[in-house]
Amino acid sequence: MDVQIRLATMADIPALEGLIRDSVSNLSAGFYTDAQIETALSHIFGVDTQLILDQTYFIAEIDRMIAGSGGWSKRKTMFGGDKLKAQKLDPLLDPATEAARLRAFYVHPQWSRRGVGSSVLTECENAARLAGFTRIELVATLPGERLYAARGYERVDAMQLEIPNGKPLPAFRMTKAL
Repeated sequence: MDVQIRLATMADIPALEGLIRDSVSNLSAGFYTDAQIETALSHIFGVDTQLILDQTYFIAEIDRMIAGSGGWSKRKTMFGGDKLKAQKLDPLLDPATEAARLRAFYVHPQWSRRGVGSSVLTECENAARLAGFTRIELVATLPGERLYAARGYERVDAMQLEIPNGKPLPAFRMTKAL
């Protein structure tokens, strides 16, 4: 299996929206209820165009099909797509004192547990390191926590991601030295 990693562009947004829906709907089943998944897709999960504009969002392709995506951020936001952001300004982090953010990881169910997420994760960690960051942190949903733990991330806090009119999503803040 030959995984090709490239930077995402604004033209990729429609395909990324489909990937996100397929990934969350399928890979979150058994971890969250159907209602939690649907509400999270409507209010939390989605494309964050700032990552694309910052050129920190990657796409993994196999035979020209988008198999996964994920990014890192030099900005304060911890998780969520454009629809979650109340403020338009997302301040920059200081690499000398703050951790980069790992953000918006999605793998197509057809390619899950086959190294796609790890390939994107490696690309993100290397890019954050090159940008001067020495630590990286993320908010892991229950289906993603296993990947991050296997890659050396440690749980820092248990969290509840609030969703409108619904039961919150359990998640974990995790961190790793780069």
